[in-house]
Amino acid sequence: MTDTPAAKERGSLVGLALDFGPLAVFFLANLLTKNIFVSTLVFMVATAAAIIATRIVHGKVSPMLAISGVMVLVFGGLTIWLHSETFIKLKPTIYYVIVAAILFFGLWTNRPTLKVVLGAAYPGLSDRGWALLSRNWAWFFLALAAANELVWRNTSTDFWLGYKLWGAMPATILFALANIPLLLKHGLDMKTAESDPPIPPQG
Repeated sequence: MTDTPAAKERGSLVGLALDFGPLAVFFLANLLTKNIFVSTLVFMVATAAAIIATRIVHGKVSPMLAISGVMVLVFGGLTIWLHSETFIKLKPTIYYVIVAAILFFGLWTNRPTLKVVLGAAYPGLSDRGWALLSRNWAWFFLALAAANELVWRNTSTDFWLGYKLWGAMPATILFALANIPLLLKHGLDMKTAESDPPIPPQG
């Protein structure tokens, strides 16, 4: 049975909450505690909860969310264990570079990685469309990696967290929306597509 518009809207909101909720919790925890190590622990717990909830709600966990989740746990653990906030700040850079490398490798081998991950979300999109979309996201992730390095190495922890929530996250949503004309041009079937473009999880 086809999902109703209301059901799609609820699904979209749940998806956004699961993708960006842990980052918002991270920001709020730091705002309340002023302690990056306590905030990192809260972030780790929220990320694990989001992954479990995604598995329950959607029946699966996307590869990008799984990679992001593992990296949060690993780099968060190192941050707490070694008592150095450098690791949790460096984690987004490494995540973005890894995802960009995977996307570029898919383009190089003529097997766009995003088609494997998001194929069901973008029915009817041509191979050319998948290649262009993968290329766009790959370069965008590299730009996010460079921006993260610039911000965390030159500003305070509070500013970096604010940038993550109010800078990187809105930029990612806007970039996804900006790609819609490309998707339509290359065969996306809007009647059966997801109501909103899927947003990759934040690093």
